[in-house]
Amino acid sequence: MSLDHPPIPREALPPKWGPVACCDGKFAYRHSQPPIELIADRSADRSHPGLGLSHCWELRYRYSLGDRAIVESIGRVSTRRAAVDGLLECMHRIHESVDQPADPIEMEATLDRIRFSDAVPDDEPAP
Repeated sequence: MSLDHPPIPREALPPKWGPVACCDGKFAYRHSQPPIELIADRSADRSHPGLGLSHCWELRYRYSLGDRAIVESIGRVSTRRAAVDGLLECMHRIHESVDQPADPIEMEATLDRIRFSDAVPDDEPAP
């Protein structure tokens, strides 16, 4: 995956964050220590036909717990721009509010409080 044109410029990133992956359908940023990764992934598997979306962007975070890699969903948004804005908001919230970024409970609580623009509902609308 090329890092030539990451969607968030380095100067906009909070301290200790940097790009690790960037392509048309996926981009990710990592906090340096301890390693935490925020991921935006465009997926047709998580489409929402009721809203006319053939794909959406799923925001996730990945961290290590012992020798296991844990991946948790943060939310889904309808546009790439909302995914970029959402990941940047997550980075800033983690930087400002999480005392020990390795604490998964504090991390989850912080990320659960974020409200995204262009959020995609989890449930299918009633017919």
